[in-house]
Amino acid sequence: MLKPTLWYFYFLLCWLVVTMDLTTLTRQMALRWGVAGAGKISHDFVSALRALPESEHVVVAVAAREITRAQNFSSLHNIKKAFDSYEKLAKDKDVDVVYIGTLHPQHFAIAKLMLNHGKHVLCEKPLTMNLKQTTELINLAKEKKLFLMEGIWSRCFPVYEVLKQEIDSGAIGEIHQVIVSFGFKLSDVQRLNIKSLGGGTVLDLGVYAIQFACLIFNNEVPHTVQAVGCLNEEGVDLSVSASLIYKGNRTAAVVTHSLVDLPNEAYVIGTKGTIKVPKFWCPTSIELPSGTKSSPLPKCDQKFNFINSAGLAYEANEVRKCILAGALESSKVPHNVSLLVAQLEDEMRKQVGVTYPED
Repeated sequence: MLKPTLWYFYFLLCWLVVTMDLTTLTRQMALRWGVAGAGKISHDFVSALRALPESEHVVVAVAAREITRAQNFSSLHNIKKAFDSYEKLAKDKDVDVVYIGTLHPQHFAIAKLMLNHGKHVLCEKPLTMNLKQTTELINLAKEKKLFLMEGIWSRCFPVYEVLKQEIDSGAIGEIHQVIVSFGFKLSDVQRLNIKSLGGGTVLDLGVYAIQFACLIFNNEVPHTVQAVGCLNEEGVDLSVSASLIYKGNRTAAVVTHSLVDLPNEAYVIGTKGTIKVPKFWCPTSIELPSGTKSSPLPKCDQKFNFINSAGLAYEANEVRKCILAGALESSKVPHNVSLLVAQLEDEMRKQVGVTYPED
């Protein structure tokens, strides 16, 4: 018969074994995704998940406002469930987290619906139409103790880690200027040019350029924002040029456009050197004073609608890591970043004269 002290160590050992097994099981458990919206970006997100192990990510349901769109999407991607309403997706007990890939004006209502039904949320950028909605949504997620992340996928790319390390090392000295341009010929893209669809370059393209400036200047609020732009007959911005002015003689120049192709590069300029980030919103390389460093995309045989969409796998992995850790927000795209980006978007729109019914 075991002595009391031996019994103690025996039960302690059993507890450790069980705990280790549960931890291993949790790490191996697949995150069960639901998808709200059956458009091009949702297609790319689900396709990017194919680059990841099925033991970690599985899409179990998709919802669209038209059942045929949901059914076609589910058939293409081999998804078991297709719903004709977002409410049905929200009520599905097999779904852990919902990816929202709908048009901008729908983000707020769908994200609220999912949070109110206990679902974690990854929502495409912009998180909402304005700061007021973003604040309400973040507060709701905190109240419900659920994970919420704006899909600024850029920050999940490995190149962003290299960028941060280079800046933190002091290799380019004190940073005084950031220059970011982002623009394409998008005059034939309906959702970008119609107000009721959330059109405009600030919300669609500017979010990427703004978040880059925020990253470099450690999410500091600029003391001055100066923005000018051109509007179409719908009253949404075709182009915006903005200066974000910070204390210490530091400036960020942000340019967006939907009529012409811009260089679509980001520059970080310091007293000792310059960093260039080609395709800064989804970069696979970075040009440092010491040379160019590259980071290939995850291998994926799927066909994509947008450039470097295989990189959406980085974002999905970040979501899984956070949820398994019990985190309510990502350190890569924390809530305070979404709030600051929304604040700056609001100010730029105000100065160029763009308003939405949600305002």
